[in-house]
Amino acid sequence: MKYFIFMILVVILSGCADEVSFSAADKMTQVGFWYGLWHGMIIVISFMISLFSDSTAIYAIYNNGGWYNFGFVSGICILGSSSSVIK
Repeated sequence: MKYFIFMILVVILSGCADEVSFSAADKMTQVGFWYGLWHGMIIVISFMISLFSDSTAIYAIYNNGGWYNFGFVSGICILGSSSSVIK
């Protein structure tokens, strides 16, 4: 049952992966800590989508630097600590 719920969550969250045209990145507003945290938490989903789509990346190229990076790493850490609970 845990795996079924996990798979449902993966399907629901897959719509949240960040997709951006690389040529439009110069015109976009830079994102900060909260987006970095979210992108870190959905890194697995973003990575799987990026294998099949050239327009999806696991890391926002239009970020503001240090705070985005801190959020991104924090999101990965949250993902790692929550995956140990699923076992």
